[in-house]
Amino acid sequence: MIKSRIDGEFSGWDGDTVVKLENGQVWQQCEYWYHYHYSYMPEVTITNNGGYKMLVAGIPHAVRVERLK
Repeated sequence: MIKSRIDGEFSGWDGDTVVKLENGQVWQQCEYWYHYHYSYMPEVTITNNGGYKMLVAGIPHAVRVERLK
């Protein structure tokens, strides 16, 4: 499990959202799900149960992601 914060603004998931975390990691959404939710530096939790999923604070649905960096 990885816990961090998004480095800057987050405006939700749009299908191929790329997220940079404070810890330097970069993740990209790899399942389609659209949800608008603006927040600044929200906390995230990434779990790996046969695939990575990212849960962003304030959004009720975890989204499948892949690590780019």
